[in-house]
Amino acid sequence: MRRLVGRNAARIRRQKGLTQEQLAERSGLSQQYISGLEQGRRNPTVVTLFELATALGVSHVDLVQPD
Repeated sequence: MRRLVGRNAARIRRQKGLTQEQLAERSGLSQQYISGLEQGRRNPTVVTLFELATALGVSHVDLVQPD
């Protein structure tokens, strides 16, 4: 699940033309956290999924959809 969320977050971030730094600013998370998440090393909470989805302008469901 961690890897899936990370892959989806990275894919959506790139589609939106955002850097990790820009996503970090929008979400209130650190760039280091975003990097770890995208690499599948972080275990996001429900609150983190909500913050990321909001910052990316997508539904939280998009972050957990199988690819």
